[in-house]
Amino acid sequence: MEFLSNKDTKALYKALLSLKNESECKKFLRDLLTEAEIKEFTNRWKVAQMLNKKIDYKAIEKETGMSSTTIARINKWLKSGMGGYQLILKRLADHHNPRLRMAV
Repeated sequence: MEFLSNKDTKALYKALLSLKNESECKKFLRDLLTEAEIKEFTNRWKVAQMLNKKIDYKAIEKETGMSSTTIARINKWLKSGMGGYQLILKRLADHHNPRLRMAV
């Protein structure tokens, strides 16, 4: 996975990290990606969230139109990937939990 650490990929990470809000993110991603790619990424994220909620594959397939193979691949990364899905799922859950926000 050397491509994850090459200089061009790191430049993309820096660009993403420089985004300040949803509007900037929307503009950047729309210029960077095709409409189909944005829809694909959106569906993959939706699948990860649904899997995290223990929703079964058939319901996910029906709602997202994603194949069971893609859902299984996302589930694999959700459970034993680099931890990116888990990091963001936890961060968003913490952000939406008022008790945790007050404690911080």
